[in-house]
Amino acid sequence: MSAPPLLVLGLGNVLCADDGLGVAAVTELARRYELGPEVRVVDGGTLGLSLLGLFDGIDDVLLVDAILADAAPGSLVQLEGEAVEPAARERLSVHQVGVADLLDALRLMGNAPERLSLIGLVPAHVELGLGRSASVDRALPGLIETLAAEIERRGHRVVARRTDDAPELAPVARDAARALGL
Repeated sequence: MSAPPLLVLGLGNVLCADDGLGVAAVTELARRYELGPEVRVVDGGTLGLSLLGLFDGIDDVLLVDAILADAAPGSLVQLEGEAVEPAARERLSVHQVGVADLLDALRLMGNAPERLSLIGLVPAHVELGLGRSASVDRALPGLIETLAAEIERRGHRVVARRTDDAPELAPVARDAARALGL
């Protein structure tokens, strides 16, 4: 029996320094690994409620984001189940309202995933600016390895790629930005 469909959703704003680490992590995950056909890796950016459709028929969700915590920048943070929603309200960075609203809407629609996890790194900086801090850049490969191990632990195929012939991520964020004229 195959594992249930899994949504791996990278979140964050790449224009706000370390806040874009979730997007960078899922992009690199898709480049480095071939994942089972039931795993969907998506760059969700800061689209909030626009992401609702991605959750149709999905009961296993892994959110990847910058997570504010009392730990050194670059520290790995993993939250499961009931700990995720409060973190979306209080511990995600500049786009926290969009993620909290998304989770609320899913619950109100009766479409909340049965399994919800949040994995990310503590950011050093989330103010306007391109590029990530050195501490987050050093920790990013470990985050990607943690994501691959978690996907495999959930019963999905994870195989390291031998070439850079990786498929492009689902163009949710790019298409939305284009529609907004950005």
